[in-house]
Amino acid sequence: MFADRVLSGMRPTGNLHLGHYHGVLKNWVTLQQEYECLFFVADWHALTTHYDTPEFIEKHAWDMVIDWLAAGIDPSRATLFIQSKVPAHAELYTLLSMITPLGWLERVPTYKDQQEKLSEKDLSTYGFLGYPLLQSADILIYRANRVPVGEDQVPHLEFTREISRRFNHIYGRESGFEGKAELAIKKLGSKKSKLYRELRNRYQEQGDDSALAEAKSLLDEQQNLNLGDCERLFGYLEGSGRMILSEPETMLTHASKMPGLDGQKMSKSYNNTLSLREDADSINKKIRTMPTDPARVRRSDPGDPAKCPVWQFHLLYSNDKTREWVQNGCKSAEIGCIDCKQPVIDAVLSEQEPMHERAKKYEEDPTLVRNIIADGCEKANQLAEETMRDIREAMGLNYS
Repeated sequence: MFADRVLSGMRPTGNLHLGHYHGVLKNWVTLQQEYECLFFVADWHALTTHYDTPEFIEKHAWDMVIDWLAAGIDPSRATLFIQSKVPAHAELYTLLSMITPLGWLERVPTYKDQQEKLSEKDLSTYGFLGYPLLQSADILIYRANRVPVGEDQVPHLEFTREISRRFNHIYGRESGFEGKAELAIKKLGSKKSKLYRELRNRYQEQGDDSALAEAKSLLDEQQNLNLGDCERLFGYLEGSGRMILSEPETMLTHASKMPGLDGQKMSKSYNNTLSLREDADSINKKIRTMPTDPARVRRSDPGDPAKCPVWQFHLLYSNDKTREWVQNGCKSAEIGCIDCKQPVIDAVLSEQEPMHERAKKYEEDPTLVRNIIADGCEKANQLAEETMRDIREAMGLNYS
């Protein structure tokens, strides 16, 4: 019923670094070739934890969009927009909050975890408690059915699926639903109608998930059904009402293997990052001064790459021949630490070179970025309003 649509966002809380590139942006660049993609600046989400420093959010937002464009996000393929410029996010968030049990929010694993990690901030706010529901609204407002997330975000997607099911169950009960669903089945034609009924019975009577998947595929292929009939048949499959909101599927992404300069995960909180558009002199200096194996006090002391943060960069950037050179040279003290670091410096600068080239025109003319976002916001608003029309009608808010 719903097209393959990917949605993902990032909070504008500072300069993006190479960890963001390897963990998120490279995946986005691939996804935009295969799906309809919407990528948004999650400025309202930034306020849930940075409500006391709003002056930084706007600057970080524009810088982050330039980082996206530098990384290879193509505005002719993907829709880029700012969350707060699409008011429907807030409207759906408010409406969903009317049916969301408080306990569902309190059990989200990251709720207490983030409160502990950010103990210096007062996060006992309604906004912070409700941020998983705002995430759900972000996804459901576009009927996005594919959401790329890391393992730590999987519970948020399951929460969104539960919200979608609850909404459809409560508000999909239109008058005469079963009769309308039966009429829609007949529109499939005799052969497909029979198959639909068989698959529906197998799922509802035997709990056969493969039958449910096959029935959904059957409906996805239908061209002669209007949206209302499609919604009814999807809902009728599972014994509920109309399927007004889709249930997003998790697109699990691999955790970034990008190490920080000190060997820990690259993170601004550890002050161990290489920014996406950092200048070459700074990159050179940072990598040349990286800590190495403590056993190599002097140039002539042999070392062990496994105990050196620089080796983690070689695992990401170097080929087998260079890695072998590092292993042999370090353990025999034939090469020094500066020698070992040079291929990493060269590889990082080579990776960043096209990023600097792509970013240059946007850095020189910020109106280009603003025009891209304006176009993206216009499209996002149109898509969001299509969903909101159905939601208002279902909830009895379609006043005329």
